[in-house]
Amino acid sequence: MYKAVGSRGSRVSRVLWMLEELGQPYEFVEVKLRSPEAYALNPSGKVPILIDGELTVTDSAAICVYLADKHADKGMGANPGLSGRAEMDSWMHFAQSEFEAPLWNKLRHRFLLPKEVRVDVGPAAAHDFASELKALDRRLGDKPFALGDRFSAVDVLLSDMGGWARAGRFPIESERVNAYFDRVLARPARARAQANGGSLR
Repeated sequence: MYKAVGSRGSRVSRVLWMLEELGQPYEFVEVKLRSPEAYALNPSGKVPILIDGELTVTDSAAICVYLADKHADKGMGANPGLSGRAEMDSWMHFAQSEFEAPLWNKLRHRFLLPKEVRVDVGPAAAHDFASELKALDRRLGDKPFALGDRFSAVDVLLSDMGGWARAGRFPIESERVNAYFDRVLARPARARAQANGGSLR
C-alpha cells in the first residue's frame, strides 16, 4: 500500500487524486511542512512525499509522473515514444514553473513567510497569472485534455492548480480554460481525494 505524506489542503491533494484515479490503495499520513517527520523523509522538509516500499519520491509533479509510469496500463502517462515523454515533461514544467508560480508567490506572502518579510505581491501575482492563463489557453487549444483526447497526470496537476486559483480569487478570464477546469475538477476521484485529506477540514 502506498503512503501519501503531507498536510491537508496542500499539494498532497494531487497525489491523492492520482491514487484515486488509478484505483490504488493508500494511506494518507498527515505531516506538517518542515516538521521533524517531513525532514526525516525529505531533506527540504517539504511535502508531499510518496512512500512506495523502499522508495521515497518527493515533489508533486514527480510523484504523479512516477505513478502514471508505474501504472501505465491505466493510461495516465505520456503518449508513446521519446516525443510523447518530451510533450508530457514540457507540460509538467510549464505547470509548475510558470502557471503555478504566481499562485505560490501570493500564498507564501499571505500565509507562509515570516511576517517581517511579507510584502504585497498581489498586483504582480495577478499580472503574471493572467499572462500564464493566456499561455494555458493557447496550449490547450481545442483539445479536451492537455495530451489530447485522454485524461492524464498533467490534467491532475493543472486542474488542482486551477482549484487553487479559484480559491485565491484569481480571475480566470478564458471560457475555454474555465470549461476545462469545470470538467476535470468534477471528476469523482477528485471528490474522493478531497474528502480523504486533499482539502482542509
